[in-house]
Amino acid sequence: MEDIMSSQLDASRANPATSTIPAPRPSDAAKRDLALEPSAFRSPAAVPELADLPEIPPFDEVGPLDARALSKNLFERLEDLDEGTHAHSYVRNTLVELNLALVKFAASRFRSRSEPMEDIIQVGTIGLIKAIDRFELSRGVEFPTFAMPTIIGEIKRFFRDTSWSVRVPRRLQELRLDLAKAGDELAQRLDRAPTPSELAEKLGIEREEVIEGMAASNAYTASSLDAQPEEDDSESALADRLGYEDHGLEGIEYIESLKPMIARLPQRDRKILSLRFVANMTQSEIGEELGISQMHVSRLLSRTLVKLRKGLTLEE
Repeated sequence: MEDIMSSQLDASRANPATSTIPAPRPSDAAKRDLALEPSAFRSPAAVPELADLPEIPPFDEVGPLDARALSKNLFERLEDLDEGTHAHSYVRNTLVELNLALVKFAASRFRSRSEPMEDIIQVGTIGLIKAIDRFELSRGVEFPTFAMPTIIGEIKRFFRDTSWSVRVPRRLQELRLDLAKAGDELAQRLDRAPTPSELAEKLGIEREEVIEGMAASNAYTASSLDAQPEEDDSESALADRLGYEDHGLEGIEYIESLKPMIARLPQRDRKILSLRFVANMTQSEIGEELGISQMHVSRLLSRTLVKLRKGLTLEE
């Protein structure tokens, strides 16, 4: 097929004016996503340095083998062109359009993800452009073989950076994948879920690292508080089943702070506090218990409470 294409290209070079194949017309989306200049889509004859290049058929009509042969020819020309010129832009952008099928093929592997396919293709196209800029014919490697790892790597990087509900370090993101793979292998061998110690031995890491990776895995996805449980739609939403705020917890903090201050009070003041707030006795009953007047109890109690309140304020 390459020989056939080469003969067709040579025939076109010999008589470019007789070619009736229209110049390629990229889609509006491609122009927007790749930010290609309008001059890049003109006929190669309009660029003096590319007058000997043949007209390229519409990109959606070029088969994989033809695209490979045309790409090889264009890469040869690209090496001789100065970056930033119209000729270089035309050849580079034409290579992008010719090889967009590689991006769509790579993106199809991720169709089950929640991200829109248009976004995945756009990210993959960035990987294609990087591959075109790095490709060298002298290495003797076919361009699809060289480009596919770069395209897939760019897409995976996109998911790694955007799909986590809570951002975690890359080390833990990669550890999550290793744990999932090791967990599947051990589960098949042991016929049960592996323990953290078994996972640590399998991966050659510490048990604490496994526990940390398992905890980080919980940050990958998040559920709405209004979502109904999948197993039983009759149950209430998650928000309705969460615990309530216990206002008594705030009192525990105050009690712990008051203990050392109460311990430093005189014995009579401590007894008055105990009779008033533990035994729930009135000031008159406390006066009868201690043999003092109700007014004296009131003054002592007020003085003690002011002292304790001031001590709490100073601590805060």
